[in-house]
Amino acid sequence: MTNLSTLRDVKPAEFEQAADGYQAVGKAAHAAKDRITDQAMVQMRGGELKGVALTAALKRLGRLSDNFHYAQVECGLITLALNGFAGELRSAQRKLNDAMDDAVSAGFTVRDDGSVHWEATFGEVKEDADFKRKKAQGFADRIGDALDQATRADQKWAPQLQRLKAHNDLTVSDKDWADAHNDTLAMRKASGGYLSVNDLPDGKSPAENAKWWKGLTADERAGYTALYPASVGALDGLPSDVRDDANRTVLEEKRAKFQQELDSFPKMPMKYQPPTSGTTIEYEEWEDKTGGEERIEFLEESLNGMGKIEERFDRTGTSPRPGEQILPQAYLLGFDPVGAGDGRVIIANGNPDTADHTAVYVPGTGAGLPNIGGDLSRGETLWSSSQRLSPEKEISTITWLDYETPRSAVPIMDGDLIPEATDPEYAQKAAPALNQFMSGVQQAQGGPDSSHTTIVGHSYGSTAIGEASKHGDLAADDIVVAGSPGMQTGHADNLDVDKGHVWAMAGSFSVDQVPTGGGLVGLGGDGNVPTDREFGANIMRTDTADHSGYWEGGSLSLRNQALVITGKYDEVTLD
Repeated sequence: MTNLSTLRDVKPAEFEQAADGYQAVGKAAHAAKDRITDQAMVQMRGGELKGVALTAALKRLGRLSDNFHYAQVECGLITLALNGFAGELRSAQRKLNDAMDDAVSAGFTVRDDGSVHWEATFGEVKEDADFKRKKAQGFADRIGDALDQATRADQKWAPQLQRLKAHNDLTVSDKDWADAHNDTLAMRKASGGYLSVNDLPDGKSPAENAKWWKGLTADERAGYTALYPASVGALDGLPSDVRDDANRTVLEEKRAKFQQELDSFPKMPMKYQPPTSGTTIEYEEWEDKTGGEERIEFLEESLNGMGKIEERFDRTGTSPRPGEQILPQAYLLGFDPVGAGDGRVIIANGNPDTADHTAVYVPGTGAGLPNIGGDLSRGETLWSSSQRLSPEKEISTITWLDYETPRSAVPIMDGDLIPEATDPEYAQKAAPALNQFMSGVQQAQGGPDSSHTTIVGHSYGSTAIGEASKHGDLAADDIVVAGSPGMQTGHADNLDVDKGHVWAMAGSFSVDQVPTGGGLVGLGGDGNVPTDREFGANIMRTDTADHSGYWEGGSLSLRNQALVITGKYDEVTLD
């Protein structure tokens, strides 16, 4: 129990000063992390150091960057704990002081043990004594309530600060990041109404999200990002560097959690016991308890996808393929390993907030976190080709995978008698999120005139774009589709861009059967797909060898897309 003298003399401002110190350390750690990853490591990759020496140096710098990132996250939580404790102490101290001042003003004496006394007057009648006794008890109760509040604050926040102690070593392990995630969950519970999750925008427009963010103090922004990184990272309309910072924390914590689960997965017992063909009781119990082989496969595939994202971070400052541009910084604008079916990933090459030309690439059937590497590569290739065409301009290309994609396109071969890619429902569900994201990009850029924006759809991704666009409010200047099975409308004029700004390419039936198949199953309105003359799009020439070859380096297909992205319409080769 907190005593009166302790609460009376405590200085909440000292805890707030300590919080400011930790916040300063966190900001310094953040800046140091960025300097290492975005400057030092980038320069080293492009320098003269090669081979084993370069690999070793980058590995050590990577560990140092992890240390700073971890320090940033933990300092943010410590700052919250200290400010939360100080706030509750100040409230309890104010109650104590008010009660003591009122008692003294009424002629009572407050002793150090919290008891309230008075001096009886000569000839005082029993009614007067009873009245003073009740008054004294009221003051004592108020003092006791203040002391109880201070005690509860100490009991709540002391364990939180204790658990935030880090291991005294130079390695940030999976356990450390998993602990950081658990620390965050504990802090949310402890913080109560302070920086509540209910205060975060939910279902608001990007403009409303941006207004909320701009209205916060620096401390509140840091607090929300520390407590709810996944929520902050998913808010369309916020600056890209804010979303990137939050989502990288989510990535680190999820990767660590998944790796720990996989490493500790109970050994699979014998599945079959000859001569019977059924599974053993031990295997069935193991499967029921752990999720079995399906869970293992999910963990392995998810970790592989997260590894591909981290490899993209590591490619900053390098040229992934001969003749390609040196890649700019990557921005993780969205990440959820269990969201949108097979995972949710949004990643940009270059900062879209400051880009002169922005392109958003929407992948199609079968895309997900497990195989995100290919779609990230297409985003990089689009960036490199576009930057080469307009070296004086700032380019950003974004891979947008924030919808549940169909898993199958070919009957039986892909696992379904009726392929999921024949169903327009996936596009219909994707459309609101796609419109919201595009509006968020535009909001963060500063408005529709701040950047020339192109949205690029491959295969079923074009169907999602069509569904979003035909309802209006698509924040894009140009639409480019490749291998499209249909856009849920029969004519380009129904899409939400100016006339003449819909562009389509598709290989012949011998190399890409998807457009024909999409027309047959009704994904194109009136039976028209974008590469049909009746659709009214600009039909671009392509040299693709198959349905996936529209982004081959050095190809005409890629060049035509990049020409649209950079607004060089007159140079596009049309059929």
